[in-house]
Amino acid sequence: MNEASHAHELIDFVRDISIERMPQAVVEQARVCLLEALGCGAFGSGQPWSRILSDEMVAEGSRGASSLIGRTEKLAAPAAAMCNGTSIHGFELDDLIAESVVHPGAAVIPAALAAAEAVDASGARLIEAIVAGYEVMHRVGLALGAEPSRKGFHVTSLAAPVATAVASGLVMGLSLEQLRSSVGLSCSAASGIKSFAVGKGGGMVKRLHLGRAAEAGVRASQLASRGFFGPAYALDSRFGLIEVFGGGTARPEMLSTGLGSNWAIEKTWFKVFPICGWIQSAVQLLLDLRGPEPLDPRDVKSVRVGVSKYAVQNNSEPAPVDTMGAQYSIPYCAALALTGDPRDPANYAVQAVNRESVRALAKRIEVFVDPRIEAVYPAKYGASVSLVSGNVSVEDVVFDCHGTPEDPCTQEESRTKLRMLTKGKFSERKVLSLAESVGRLESLDSVRQLTGNFQ
Repeated sequence: MNEASHAHELIDFVRDISIERMPQAVVEQARVCLLEALGCGAFGSGQPWSRILSDEMVAEGSRGASSLIGRTEKLAAPAAAMCNGTSIHGFELDDLIAESVVHPGAAVIPAALAAAEAVDASGARLIEAIVAGYEVMHRVGLALGAEPSRKGFHVTSLAAPVATAVASGLVMGLSLEQLRSSVGLSCSAASGIKSFAVGKGGGMVKRLHLGRAAEAGVRASQLASRGFFGPAYALDSRFGLIEVFGGGTARPEMLSTGLGSNWAIEKTWFKVFPICGWIQSAVQLLLDLRGPEPLDPRDVKSVRVGVSKYAVQNNSEPAPVDTMGAQYSIPYCAALALTGDPRDPANYAVQAVNRESVRALAKRIEVFVDPRIEAVYPAKYGASVSLVSGNVSVEDVVFDCHGTPEDPCTQEESRTKLRMLTKGKFSERKVLSLAESVGRLESLDSVRQLTGNFQ
């Protein structure tokens, strides 16, 4: 094989990333992504799946220098990355990039943080690693194309190990050869199937996908730092990750096309509702159309929700049986938007999911493929809605829901979300201190000045 490759161009580019040379808007977005992730981690750390995992890692005795969000124990970096990644991805509120269909924050940030704490890296180095990790994860997702999703793979957890290897490798100061080895090792950790989305009970496994990816990247970088060699061309070679998983839709050139002309992290979308990204637009529309007060289910005569073909195939279960299923069900989320508060995480608890009034309405909601929405998928996760309630018939369509780069949340909305997610976990004083530390992150000599606020 020739010495050059699209993957090597990407690795060379991100390894040379410098906070002094990147646009200020990119630095600011990295801070926003970090604070969002920490809020999600604080909330997610209290969920059963996160508690189980953290208890298991603590019981194993994997002591180290890396912090757990919302807990007092410290673990070795791979274990801490896994626990924090699971917490951040723990309730469908973490960030995403629509076009590549990936959730970068829940993988890149816990990996970079855990590795940075272990080596006592600076805040500036953490920012560089976050920006680099987002860049890699987005580009790997694009390079894989649509085939993995069609086959039932979770693209996020296929792309994430490479991104976390890069992010952790940068804060550890790996040489170019070591970083290529780390990426090569991480390619063999790519995994994750979407059995959680079929509607028959998703269990807890999706929460773990990003945690395992964060763990894999940190471990790969640690091994590479000790001289454990990985295949240097494992990302885009024959039998490499892009070819094996991408198949007929593989586009390895997307790894390097336009490097430096735009930044993946600026494409980040911050969720308003704790549900699958494909459902956000529909819920937003239904809230707008119903008016300020919830509707009586008996007054709702008909509801039609138009989405992409993929969403129809994978998000149409009318009778979910657990939290995961509810967060992935268009009918359930639509019924909740009409009759309750879809922003409240409590409405996705098992007790709430089994409320007969909501389940009965969900069964009457029609989900169909809207050609207008299909035409812009996956670059946009739009929706159309028509609602007949009482004597009123209304309809609307949106292509870019609130929280996307095209319709971003305000600073006040972000602060409100952070307060909601950290309530009961962190004191108000601690939240202010955390936000202040993130706000001046590039001036911190050590990331431990930030992570000291986690407990």
